[in-house]
Amino acid sequence: MRRSAARPSRRFRPLRALGVLVVFMAVAYGVGAVLGQPRPERTYYATFLGPGPHVHAHAGGDHLNPGNTMQAFAHAVALGVDVLELDTQITADGVIVVLHDDTVDRTTDGTGPVVGYTYAELQALDAAYDWRPPGGDPDAAPYRGAGLTIPTLAEVLEAFPTVGVNLDMKADDPRVPAATCDVIRAAGRERSVMVASFLDANLRAFRELCPDVATSAGPDEVTSFYVFNLLGLGRWTRPAADALQVPVRQGSIEVVTGRMVRGASERNLRLDVWTINEPDEMARLLDLGVDGLITDRPDLALALLGR
Repeated sequence: MRRSAARPSRRFRPLRALGVLVVFMAVAYGVGAVLGQPRPERTYYATFLGPGPHVHAHAGGDHLNPGNTMQAFAHAVALGVDVLELDTQITADGVIVVLHDDTVDRTTDGTGPVVGYTYAELQALDAAYDWRPPGGDPDAAPYRGAGLTIPTLAEVLEAFPTVGVNLDMKADDPRVPAATCDVIRAAGRERSVMVASFLDANLRAFRELCPDVATSAGPDEVTSFYVFNLLGLGRWTRPAADALQVPVRQGSIEVVTGRMVRGASERNLRLDVWTINEPDEMARLLDLGVDGLITDRPDLALALLGR
């Protein structure tokens, strides 16, 4: 009678399993060693801004002057801020201009999308048409007709070379990353500018074009870091960003906690918080160890820091 072919053994083989485990642990250790290295600090922080905490004038200090105007930026620099925070859009003819909204309706005497205007057409608009200081006369517009116009990014970079500029690419337009990179390079401001965006695609494209310019984390990167850090796995991350710029809370989630501050510091990420306008909250966050306050009231933040 023919004997049946021997079947392969299904017995547990401890030496083989141990070998697989050793290989897995070696690979994991290697990956961890790479990811575990903190990101090297950019010149923007290491030598240009120096140690914090830093005061960022949000839109130049939007509660003190019409936001995103040369008047606001000049006043903030005179106060002694470290960084001018501003927002950018792009015109029909490809000029990067400083404006928060993607339309001109809220802040000017014009209507319609920014991208529908050429730069020359934008210059005819009153950039302070509807600005009012908080708590002021709701019927008063103190700077209406004062000749304030929408500046270009190039103008701001040229006019204020001694302070950092934190620009948020707001426009969802494929021309934006390259145009922004070109302006920064033309101004020679690669080491004194931080670029941010709520559009992850904008950031990815910008980093490829301008790898020597510091960037903050996009929404996906912030979420990923927050979750990994919450799980105690922050050391396994190595974000492409140089900073986390976040609100204190997002809905019911407390974003800026002691754990978040420590996690960012371990990864050599700066942690800047927006938009903080009350002195008590400023003091609480500074005690927590944040690196920067993004505020509409830079005067209050500077006073709190004894500056």
